[in-house]
Amino acid sequence: MRKSEYNSYDDLSLFLNAETVAKMLGVSPSSAYELLHEDGFPTLRVGSRMVVPKEQFLQWVSDHTEGGGRR
Repeated sequence: MRKSEYNSYDDLSLFLNAETVAKMLGVSPSSAYELLHEDGFPTLRVGSRMVVPKEQFLQWVSDHTEGGGRR
């Protein structure tokens, strides 16, 4: 098993790219890229790049897991 380069959420940059989102969710980069195009996913466009603000990503994960109350 490959060890993550992140030891805590504090190690993440303020904005996440598709590759980082994929690593955090344990999915392929192409699946993460598709997620960045989903309505309701907190994507920010910076020119042609798509990034996800770290705090909004963490909130999205919470909202879409048992801890968020929505299922």
